[in-house]
Amino acid sequence: MDPSVVIDYLPACAQHYHEDYAIVVVDVIRATTTATTAISLGREVYPASTTDSAFILAGRLTDPLFVGELGGNVPYGFDLTNSHVQVAALTQIPSGFFTEDHRPIILVTSSGTRLLLNAVGAEAVYVSCLRNLSAVTDYLAGRYSHIAVLGAGTRGEFRREDQIGCAWLAEKLVQKGYRPETPRTRNLIDRWHGADLNIVREGRSAEYLKRSGQVHDLEFVLHHIDDLDVVPQLIDEKLVNVAEGSLSKQQGEGGGA
Repeated sequence: MDPSVVIDYLPACAQHYHEDYAIVVVDVIRATTTATTAISLGREVYPASTTDSAFILAGRLTDPLFVGELGGNVPYGFDLTNSHVQVAALTQIPSGFFTEDHRPIILVTSSGTRLLLNAVGAEAVYVSCLRNLSAVTDYLAGRYSHIAVLGAGTRGEFRREDQIGCAWLAEKLVQKGYRPETPRTRNLIDRWHGADLNIVREGRSAEYLKRSGQVHDLEFVLHHIDDLDVVPQLIDEKLVNVAEGSLSKQQGEGGGA
């Protein structure tokens, strides 16, 4: 069968790809970057679509951390916002050694975790961001005939950072023999081929992070590209790293994430 890849976006789109597709969810700022970063540091991550489902899930876990945002605000009773920098800071101290704090994370976000859970029912569901493009590509290529790369979208908009994340992943799959399934998929690959990531600084997501004093998360995204050998797959309720040899490239070189 001729393998193909398609790009789409928004949480509601996932239902169109339940049959015969593996789905890859991309929410660069910030849900999938937060989840991938946490997993690379040994954390268990459990996505939830609402605060109610998060607190129900917490009853089955031991002392979980509540991480996330809804509409840009930290929900009542949560420990942290949806920040990969804050999550990494909990686990790693400046000397480069890691603490023993490995409390599981329950992650709730406005769009990313909703899309992730809407994707349940597909052949398989994965998470990608700019940190693990090659790892995800290498793992998926040849394993599935049809792959849907889905951007989370924010307030109905396909934000440029997610367009780039989806397009770069799809382009890598095309290089491995996958056919762009739609004109939009081909157009996005062509549009963002070799793009300068500084264009993300001009987007609405970047504006929000700057305005809310969270520019450190933006800088983290822009300076951590393809540095993790981590492939998170949603299995039952948990994101599980299914890549072999799953330490980050930086850790393998003696550094930190």
